[in-house]
Amino acid sequence: MTLSRMLTTAAAVMLLFGAAQAFAADAPQSNMEIVREALRADKKALIASNIQLTDAEAKAFWPVYDKYEKDLLTANNKLYQVIEEYALDYNKNKLTDKKALDLVHRYLSAEEARTKVRSSYLKDFSKVLTGLKVARFYQIENKLDAVVRYEMAGQIPLVKQ
Repeated sequence: MTLSRMLTTAAAVMLLFGAAQAFAADAPQSNMEIVREALRADKKALIASNIQLTDAEAKAFWPVYDKYEKDLLTANNKLYQVIEEYALDYNKNKLTDKKALDLVHRYLSAEEARTKVRSSYLKDFSKVLTGLKVARFYQIENKLDAVVRYEMAGQIPLVKQ
């Protein structure tokens, strides 16, 4: 399976299930977390299969990657919380101007946190991988992120005016 196809499949499953559930009236919260956990496992396998690591590189890379993912998860949770709150208010037809602005501010803050995490690990990844492998890792991250965002945009309805 190609990188492109793996990215699309993993992201589509996660978002079609997760984002759609956020807008379903009776969606169990635990289902979204199960899908997010599966995506993280798929992401790790995707990275492993697309960055040919030597044994020494793998030994040094995966602990850094695991810490990175943990920090990224914290930032992503802020984003998912904003989406879930939006879904709740959207579904109840109770989104006010004040709440909408609050959600936008929190969304931008979550995006900033995600960017900070990604930037802060560049030095750590550069210590354990070659520049080309670091670049490839970030390319994979960006491609996966683009697919996830595309799928998410298709699942989240626009604010009602």
